[in-house]
Amino acid sequence: MGYTTQPDNAIWIPFKIPVTVTPSQHLTYSHLSIMTSDGKAPSSQSGFFSNSGELGGAQPQFTEICTALYERELLLIAHKGPANVSILRRRLAGLPHHIRSVARYLIDNNSPLDIDPHNGSWFIKQPGKCPGISQAIDKKYQWYREYADYGLVVPICITTLEGMHIELDSIDSVKHITNTLHTNKHGWFSLDGEVAHSEVETSQYNTEEDAPCITDANAVLKRQLLKPTTAIMASACSGHMWRHKSKGAPRALSLREMRLSTHINWKNFTLKG
Repeated sequence: MGYTTQPDNAIWIPFKIPVTVTPSQHLTYSHLSIMTSDGKAPSSQSGFFSNSGELGGAQPQFTEICTALYERELLLIAHKGPANVSILRRRLAGLPHHIRSVARYLIDNNSPLDIDPHNGSWFIKQPGKCPGISQAIDKKYQWYREYADYGLVVPICITTLEGMHIELDSIDSVKHITNTLHTNKHGWFSLDGEVAHSEVETSQYNTEEDAPCITDANAVLKRQLLKPTTAIMASACSGHMWRHKSKGAPRALSLREMRLSTHINWKNFTLKG
């Protein structure tokens, strides 16, 4: 599809949405045609993610992963995105940075996982049962007592009517006096992994951007903080799901969880080297 200009300060993009720009403004998405200084569109269009310095020229997988992440996240935003316009704008504005960051990490990483560039995701063989559901409470308590810290990526086992899966979350507060910690999405837990009912919260989710679309089928019945292990974190990154009597189809991780997966210390799962 070609690009046309009318009037002098507007261009048409492939989605047929007119975008008004001034001479001092620049379009930041690399798949949009950038106007020249005289207001005319260039004769050739730039390829996806082909900006100077990106890996796209040397690594074709980078382009494929970015495209898959864009498609998945935009679909998620369209169906379950925040209703608040300000939050929606911030979320859309941050997509290029976050997606490029995730794509670069997937291509060059030291994790035990393989990558699926076509779907922009991690994958590893799924165990028959959800790992970690029978972890010893005292071992979890001792581990979090020593290593719980702000920014640490942690696994949380989610049980719904349909089955269970493990989600990645991050710690944003630790209270050693009460032996509790707070995760960014799923709220307060005691250091032994159980939900800390004694902690009062006005909402389960910090912001509308964090909150998922809840239906009867995926309503959370139980949340349990797990001690991270290779098997647990690998299943969380790969989106493994288990029905009550069998394995389920893997779920697609949100961009937020994909970002968290790039901050896992696979050596010992702590913030320390």
